[in-house]
Amino acid sequence: MTSVAIVTGASSGIGAATARRLAAEGFHVLAAARRADRLAELVTEIAAAGGAATAVTCDVTSDESVAALADAAASAPGPVTLLVNNAGGARGLDPVESGSVGDWQWMYDVNVLGTLRVTQALLPALESSGAGTIVIVSSTAGFTVYEGGGGYTAAKHAQTAIAGTLRLELCGRPVRVIEIDPGMVKTDEFGLVRFAGDEAKAAATYAGVAEPLVAEDVADCVAWCATRPHHVNVDRLVVRPLAQAAQHKVHRTS
Repeated sequence: MTSVAIVTGASSGIGAATARRLAAEGFHVLAAARRADRLAELVTEIAAAGGAATAVTCDVTSDESVAALADAAASAPGPVTLLVNNAGGARGLDPVESGSVGDWQWMYDVNVLGTLRVTQALLPALESSGAGTIVIVSSTAGFTVYEGGGGYTAAKHAQTAIAGTLRLELCGRPVRVIEIDPGMVKTDEFGLVRFAGDEAKAAATYAGVAEPLVAEDVADCVAWCATRPHHVNVDRLVVRPLAQAAQHKVHRTS
């Protein structure tokens, strides 16, 4: 029977790339996100490539919407063995003293509480499969702070805390917990969301960086971790581009 993988935030970027890659690995993918039109295009693309996927419109900040995702999982054509908590994002680059409470609230609700809601809703199915895997896509911001990133790093630190705590709590049960922490990843939307659509500010983040990571690089990491033998738990995988030695150390050409 085909295993089912659920990917949140699947309408673009890392989520869409992960959905494509997992479908290529043989999973039936439930692609979950808010934008139904984007999901429909993704599912069509996966089917054309020979894979299988189902679009599920889902807002991870809504209890009712996440409950509907769990209902869709219960009707999926096989056991749910993989959950990729990918939905998230950043808003603003303001110092703590002038940061927007609204931006912080949004980052907590999407990154932290979204991960909590979806994990709680899908954990029974993952456990009943007998070989469940939860992947939390966090960030190097989950263990390193930087100026202007207080809200985002706080949210990602909280995601890291969820991953570590959940792994302890599930010890002895057939569900492994994997945290993947990408560094600098250039996607179409992350910077635009962070800077409220300002293309110049979004582009400046990657200025002079010859080869930042792309969404497919992170999807490759997700797929590799998820397809290890189930007794192998990759607790944390940190992945950065070669040009980024640390959060504060990036090689840029002139």
